[in-house]
Amino acid sequence: MSYLDRICENNNYISEDKIPLFVDNLRVGQVRKEFIELLLSHDAFVLNKSHITLNSLYKSFDERTQILSDFAKMCAQKGVTDYFMSENYPLISKSAQKPLAFIDRSISTLLGTLSFGQHLNGYVRSGSEIKMWIAKRALDKPYFPGKLDHLVAGGLPYDITPQENIIKECYEEAGVGRELALKAKSVGLVSYRYEYELGGKEDIVYCYDLELDANFTPNCTDGEVEEFYLLPLQEIAQIVRDTNKFKPNCNLVIIDFLVRHSYITPEEKEYIQIVQSLRQ
Repeated sequence: MSYLDRICENNNYISEDKIPLFVDNLRVGQVRKEFIELLLSHDAFVLNKSHITLNSLYKSFDERTQILSDFAKMCAQKGVTDYFMSENYPLISKSAQKPLAFIDRSISTLLGTLSFGQHLNGYVRSGSEIKMWIAKRALDKPYFPGKLDHLVAGGLPYDITPQENIIKECYEEAGVGRELALKAKSVGLVSYRYEYELGGKEDIVYCYDLELDANFTPNCTDGEVEEFYLLPLQEIAQIVRDTNKFKPNCNLVIIDFLVRHSYITPEEKEYIQIVQSLRQ
């Protein structure tokens, strides 16, 4: 296997089994054909020839947000989604700068909407060596249980700033206090188009680096982590390249870290494709 293989695994989106979702003549997502009947069973959506649209009865931002919230709660009640998450994601088109409504995070995959997240590389320098803190996801997590993960990672709701959200996630997932979390450096983003159980969508992940002292020990406060490991970066690079032990999108963020810290260099086979493919 190779780093490029890991990137390709995150870009397995299938278009043939989906139809577009529009609001105000703007494409905001795509829905797998097997879920069309589910959408049409609710007053929020109508079928318009070859695509799904939000019902034109709901014109204002608040009206759209409310009816989509009702739909999300119905999906949770029917067991289509695991639960109503009470996290606002923007229903947004790349052609528009402002969201057309809020949707609950639980239906973002079902509707194939553009989603945002944040991942933090928590690392320690030991002489010339870099080690990185890695989390093992709790075995009762509904998604990717037991997989390796970043020290801190999560979705980015629309109604909280990226800085405040990373501070919140730092404390919840690793016991990192506000003062230390404020030292996290924004270092760019990765993006990918992934095929999930409920559908395919594009995700944008903002990446952060946080250098930690050698005496730092993470502490999970929300029960989502089984345990933490402090591993040499070379070992992490090998795990990423040769195994599927990490939650898939973590591989992209770690590969980006390896490039920026010269662990992956232009001498690497497929270097150009690796760097270019991190941002779809």
